[in-house]
Amino acid sequence: MPEIKQTPTASEPTTNGATPHSNGAESATLKERQTDAIPPPRGRYAHIVGWGYHVPEKVITNQDLEQIVDTNDEWIRSRTGIAERHVAADPKETSATLAIVAARKALEVADVPANKIDLIICATTTPEYLFPATACLIQDALGADNAGAFDLSAACSGFVYGLAMARGQILAGDAEYVLVIGTETLSRIVDWTDRDTCILFGDGAGAVLVAASEVPGGILSVDLGSDGSGGNTLIVPAGGSAMSTSLETVSSGMHYVKMDGKAVFRFATRVMAASTRKVLERAGYTTDDIDLVVPHQANIRIIQNSVLNQLKIPAEKVFVNLQKYGNTSTASIPIALCEAIEAGKLKPGYKVVFVGFGAGLTWAACALDWRTPVERQAAGWWKSTRRQATYSAAAARSMWKRAVRWVYDVLPDPETPGRDENPKETPETPIKETGGERIKE
Repeated sequence: MPEIKQTPTASEPTTNGATPHSNGAESATLKERQTDAIPPPRGRYAHIVGWGYHVPEKVITNQDLEQIVDTNDEWIRSRTGIAERHVAADPKETSATLAIVAARKALEVADVPANKIDLIICATTTPEYLFPATACLIQDALGADNAGAFDLSAACSGFVYGLAMARGQILAGDAEYVLVIGTETLSRIVDWTDRDTCILFGDGAGAVLVAASEVPGGILSVDLGSDGSGGNTLIVPAGGSAMSTSLETVSSGMHYVKMDGKAVFRFATRVMAASTRKVLERAGYTTDDIDLVVPHQANIRIIQNSVLNQLKIPAEKVFVNLQKYGNTSTASIPIALCEAIEAGKLKPGYKVVFVGFGAGLTWAACALDWRTPVERQAAGWWKSTRRQATYSAAAARSMWKRAVRWVYDVLPDPETPGRDENPKETPETPIKETGGERIKE
């Protein structure tokens, strides 16, 4: 794992552990009991130590969309800032497969093996299935045998929600490494005949590894919010318990994204600025202290109206890459983070803000004191080979477990012989009909 850089900080107040109304002996005894009962925390700070992203190869440009719907490149660029987007054209490309590649890159940057991960959080609005969780499929592919895994549904705010959950697990002492992933295949739920939505969305995945550390800094503060009264402004109406899948819902296009663009715009420009102010205040920062803002990449006008105009943060401190990817929902912030690092926009000691909004309606922001070195260390051939071997072994182990389950399923259960046979009356208990009643002799 990259060595997290520590800068001098003011000394923190300490206590001797004595209670107000106890003598020294009682305090010592109580302290010993507490030491025996409570394991020491793994770290008081949560740092991002690994990062990676992956997008499909297929690119759809604005000129391509001109052939599909009534639109043009100038109209899309002026209203959204988007020039192209990546889409999962290969049926084998899914939210899970994109996430697995991104996660492996994050583990490689951190130089941490998958079996060290304690928890995997997958933020997505396009999961593989309603259940099982996409995070569980990622866990299996990585060979993260010691990790819990779950999906998080907060739409485009989901990645920052995931960081908040990771920070909480680490500060509570329940995890040392938490993998947070944002992954989407939104092209699968977009109506490509609706110009109001098909121009906006793209596919991709981004992942970060959050680690416990004693070095001050990392994720300092978070702000999470929601307003369910606006749930219908950005929604996929069918497929859930409110409107189960049927021939009618499929034929009427109710499984595609529906959006009230004006309402979402007004909401987003308000909450992006307000949430950023909250996390800065909680972290003890002002807007002047901020070195980099990585906003949710939804629309260039939303970013301009909220971060640039309301917060007065200069454009050179705001990283934008939506022109290449469009709105990748939960994946947009981690993809942008990775590209900001590649572009040299992030260095140890920088004060950083992630902020986003999404369906729900939801919003989320977090403030970070970045301490992790961003220079890539070249991995030797032996380390790369060994890492690839662990993933091959994970795939083999998964196949073996599936085979064992199949064998147990086809073999008869020794505790319940004849379980698959039709129940029938045996000669040992003949049955007679008497007066309309069935009795056993």
